Amino acid sequence: MAFEFITQALRQQQTQSLLRTRAVSNEAINFSANDYLGLSKHPDVIAAWQRGASEHGVGSGGSALVTGYTHAHAALEEKLADITGYESSLLFNSGYSANQALIKALLNKNDLLIQDKLNHASLIEAGVYSPATMKRFKHNDSGHLAQILTHYRPKHANSLVVTESVFSMDGDMSDLHAISQQCKAHDSWLLVDDAHGFGILPQGQHSLKQHDLLASDVDLYMATFGKAVGVSGAFVAASKDVIEYLVNFSKPYIYSTAMPAAMALCIDKALTIMMTETWRVVHLNQLICYFKQQCLLRNITLMPSDSAIQPLIIGDAIKTLKISQYLAGKGLLVKAIRPPTVPQGTSRLRITLSANHCVDDIDLLLTRLQEALDINSGGAS
Repeated sequence: MAFEFITQALRQQQTQSLLRTRAVSNEAINFSANDYLGLSKHPDVIAAWQRGASEHGVGSGGSALVTGYTHAHAALEEKLADITGYESSLLFNSGYSANQALIKALLNKNDLLIQDKLNHASLIEAGVYSPATMKRFKHNDSGHLAQILTHYRPKHANSLVVTESVFSMDGDMSDLHAISQQCKAHDSWLLVDDAHGFGILPQGQHSLKQHDLLASDVDLYMATFGKAVGVSGAFVAASKDVIEYLVNFSKPYIYSTAMPAAMALCIDKALTIMMTETWRVVHLNQLICYFKQQCLLRNITLMPSDSAIQPLIIGDAIKTLKISQYLAGKGLLVKAIRPPTVPQGTSRLRITLSANHCVDDIDLLLTRLQEALDINSGGAS
């Protein structure tokens, strides 16, 4: 029978407790969303979208090179360049698309691509399908990166090193300063995916500030609007020449319908709030500290992370799913993350904190989490 593998694959996922399913969101306290600053329901952000829809409609009508580029898009790109310190920026509909666009457009068979082993699937997949030679360095290990660069860089025309700033599943931060130094020493460009760092780190609006780096230290910068900004979409920041090159040669950009102007206005407003309501970042980081302290007091062992992503390794996929389901039954949304998203034996609860949370929310989560761990003894507590 044609395409029989579909049924077989789904059956295997079900047997291993790895089947992904969708559930309609309810009124549970959400500890799985990436809305780190709580801006997705901010009344001014909603009003900006409504105003934009009234003025521009709800669609863009075409790609940015046809009819989809407006003053709203141009103003947003200028604002993003100003925030990040780059000459120019370019809007995309998703971080996945932006990452794929960069790697596809910039690298050919004579080039070298080096990625952190734990980079996001959008980056790894783009590398797999790229004609460039791809190597992966040990997670956050600038020494191993140096070894790879020393051995392979002389054999290739161009070299691109790629890392996330805050890793989406582990929540730890990349040593961007050390990685940038290695790139400079070996004439290699650096791409930083700041999806989970943009807007939430205590030392600034993005990870370059957090690590005392300038735009000149990181050649290519990508961040998304679906996390701290609370909307959706993404952008790339770089030199004017790189952005113009993408406009002319990046197929994901050229042949995709542009984001609606209403969304661009909405994102613009969210960025303004992100930069002015600084109490949100302060509150979020206070909650992160409180959560970690309380877990320590309860002997709940988290992965080392100072970001809003606080992973709790359970290990077994079935047990992880049961704990997640128990919490859902108590009005707490904490999704189970299982292979292949994470390596075998590292199934986890990916707990994410938001400026919308309060101490009482965290106390409730910890009480119910302790109950769930006790019921499923042998877990992480």
